[in-house]
Amino acid sequence: MITLKTVQETREITESWIKQGLKIGFVPTMGCLHDGHVSLIKRARSENDKVVVSIFVNPIQFGPNEDFERYPRDLGRDCLICEKTEADLVFAPSVDEMFPCHNLAFVDIKELGDYLCGAKRPGHFRGVCTIVSKFFNIIRPDRAYFGEKDFQQLAIIQQMTLGLSFSTQIVACPTVRESDGLALSSRNSYLSDVERRAARVIPKSLDLARNALAGGERDATTLKNIIIQKVATEPLAMVDYIEVVDATLLKPIPRIDRPAIVAVAVFIGETRLIDHFLIEEGF
Repeated sequence: MITLKTVQETREITESWIKQGLKIGFVPTMGCLHDGHVSLIKRARSENDKVVVSIFVNPIQFGPNEDFERYPRDLGRDCLICEKTEADLVFAPSVDEMFPCHNLAFVDIKELGDYLCGAKRPGHFRGVCTIVSKFFNIIRPDRAYFGEKDFQQLAIIQQMTLGLSFSTQIVACPTVRESDGLALSSRNSYLSDVERRAARVIPKSLDLARNALAGGERDATTLKNIIIQKVATEPLAMVDYIEVVDATLLKPIPRIDRPAIVAVAVFIGETRLIDHFLIEEGF
């Protein structure tokens, strides 16, 4: 496995693969790799000739009071995981390498970022789209792999890829969970043992809403209140948002009368965690 830190070296390697007719799979990450990332790399490995993993904590997708400086970083550990899962190249640039001067060019997507995490984190998805576009231009992957846990990010990247005519295919991969249902996230590493136990309230609250839906409940406010009441039983948990949104436009809806997503963001102590479930049929 090769580990590179410059755009030029990375571009030279990937261009040589493209000239050989090799298919490139790409897994963009911010490091602190976990089994969710491993599942993406393994999927990429099974579907491509070469696999590139980026490890870059992107400053332009963090707000001024967010956790950029605190975000966990351990490149050595991450590279060992990438090597074990048979990645061919790790691209781990510095901030100066990716943004060598004051950045004046940004990529943004309208509408899909107006609600949910986009409403709570202004500029976040502009930062995500900008860095992913840069990676696509440097690496020129045939396929890029994103987890469904960050479903709003996934939807926005899909729209960006279509809107800007990137040739890269976006591959959506299922959310990976712990045995107690908590969705894997790099930010789970922030949680103390007590907070980790408290975080179980998130998947439990979604399960209650899912059960109500299976029982015939279609009112969005009722489903949201079920989640709110369950989260309120955990003293360390505080709701950031709970929304029921259209699965295509990601706009709030009053009733489940179409494919929809029930989405939550919950603070466990100071750590913000997100989760959701998709309603595809039976509405």
